[in-house]
Amino acid sequence: MTVVEAIVIGAGGFIGAILRFYISARMNKEEGIPRGTLAVNMTGSLLIGLLLGLELPKLWTVFLVSGLVGALTTFSTLMKELIQLWKSGQRKEAILYSIWTFGLGSLLAYVGFVIGQFC
Repeated sequence: MTVVEAIVIGAGGFIGAILRFYISARMNKEEGIPRGTLAVNMTGSLLIGLLLGLELPKLWTVFLVSGLVGALTTFSTLMKELIQLWKSGQRKEAILYSIWTFGLGSLLAYVGFVIGQFC
């Protein structure tokens, strides 16, 4: 990794992290599936597939995929929320959240990639 790539990733990550925090703070509720985290992870899955399918120049890919969308999506928050749902007795919600995140996320990444290949 070059210094320029590190700066580009950092700039994208800064934007993505702020977007994720804002969206999650606005959409997540105390009970039930954390809609904000689900929304950013599904949007990120689609965007990563799309951006990789577009085969952009390397610096744009690093900025958008590794930086912005990488920070927008969040595996660690997902795991924390799944554990919290499970421990609070919301097991049905935890299972549905897992299915939506991994099933729909994988599908959206594939769809985005296919769309990107045709653009």
